[in-house]
Amino acid sequence: MFAFAIWDRNRGSLFLARDRLGIKPLHWAELPDGTLAFASELKSLMQLPGLDRSLEPEAVEEYLALGYVPEPRTIFRGARKLEPGHTLLLERGSRRPAPRQYWDLHFDPDTSLDEEAAAGELVDRLREAVAIRMVAEVPLGAFLSGGVDSSAVVAMMAQIERHKKVRTCSIAFDDPRYDEAGFAARVAARYATDHYVQTVDPERIPPLDLFARLYDEPFADSSAIPTYRLCELARQKVTVALSGDGGDENLAGYRRHRWHALEERIRGRLPGALRAPVFGTLARLYPKMDWGPRILRAKSTFQALARPSLAAYLHSVSVIPDELRQGLYSRGFRGDLQGYEALEVFRRHDRNAPQDDPLSRIQYIDIKTYLPGDILTKVDRASMAHALEVRVPILDHHLVEWMATLPSGLKLRGREGKYVFKKALEPHLPADVLYRPKMGFAVPMARWLRQDLRRELESRVLGERLLDAGFFDAAALRTMVEQHLGGRREHSAALWALLVMDSFLEQSSAATSAPAARPEAPV
Repeated sequence: MFAFAIWDRNRGSLFLARDRLGIKPLHWAELPDGTLAFASELKSLMQLPGLDRSLEPEAVEEYLALGYVPEPRTIFRGARKLEPGHTLLLERGSRRPAPRQYWDLHFDPDTSLDEEAAAGELVDRLREAVAIRMVAEVPLGAFLSGGVDSSAVVAMMAQIERHKKVRTCSIAFDDPRYDEAGFAARVAARYATDHYVQTVDPERIPPLDLFARLYDEPFADSSAIPTYRLCELARQKVTVALSGDGGDENLAGYRRHRWHALEERIRGRLPGALRAPVFGTLARLYPKMDWGPRILRAKSTFQALARPSLAAYLHSVSVIPDELRQGLYSRGFRGDLQGYEALEVFRRHDRNAPQDDPLSRIQYIDIKTYLPGDILTKVDRASMAHALEVRVPILDHHLVEWMATLPSGLKLRGREGKYVFKKALEPHLPADVLYRPKMGFAVPMARWLRQDLRRELESRVLGERLLDAGFFDAAALRTMVEQHLGGRREHSAALWALLVMDSFLEQSSAATSAPAARPEAPV
């Protein structure tokens, strides 16, 4: 993991580079006077006079669809992110800096690999990646959620460090539907780790303005709340922590991967001319049953099947789906967008994605968008806020490149994601840790918004600041709030995104009104 700059005084050239998968951030801006500025955080660039701080409409659309602003945009017109696996070179006399890609991930299935050989090699490669990241002269530990990936990392650490206890840290919730602490405790007991647990409840939610300051732009992944508390806990015990991030993206571990594969089989059997009207009609007629059992919530599936593959996948990952998003927008903002839609983010990466395998195709898109834009951003900002270094062994690029050669049938087998990974870990982890339903690092946001955060929800989402920004229709916002608070619809993800947006606008306005500092020696 790295982001660095090299200034060659003799040649008068500046070279910037960011690591292959985007573990570390790098932002840059070109100012009207020709200055090129760069920083790890947007807040540094915001100090520069002349930086265009106006919000980019396309970035707002992308944020409201995805819950983050994907590379290479930032929320501001005047600043950009250097994409993972890219460099940027500015030479004396050149007109403009030009980002260039130096690394990409290629999915080339090795059909000669059988299940047993793949499982054995996967564990060996993971153990090596973990061992490399255990080299430290400061106290070292690990995050332990109780999921497969973090448990696998802890298992490898314990086997490598046989004469010293591994320190592990977990987050618990008072709602059993979201609490994985019991599974984490089982892994901790098996490997006799020094295990520390902290419970996150509404009283321990950090204030919204804290997240606005940390992320510098809107960031709507509510798991940033427990991640922040986890990093706070870990820093009290260690200086470096290993995490299990990256396993789901590389080994098809998300529930949406399974559903997409199923939907693709249906799309392959029905021509689009028949599929779109049939499932589109079913989607319109079928009631939205957020309150009902999961088996009755078929509306989203019908909506996905009516769409082309890429649009369907965006629908499955959207924080605010297309129809709801368009209904929220003001007439003026729709005009500003000029027909632009967040789907273009996926289309851009899809041009380089493998087209012959549906699973590899969406894995590639996840690795280019969700992984750096959401997962790694979330952990980097939360850990840096507590001076904690987080290392990510499953994102060792040699391991990632090898996992891309695994045939899709070894990653997703029937309803089982991360199939070969779980098989490989059977000697190392309890079966109920490996094969239980995936929970994710989620929080009970729907309940929090109806109860503990209700007053803040009403004051912010229905307040003047969001409306004055010009993006939203007042009646549509009120309808969404009333539906959620009344229990008729489940809008927690969308409402949290709007809460975060309002907090960002508040912080951004305060920062813009403050006098900007001129750096002593801009590059």
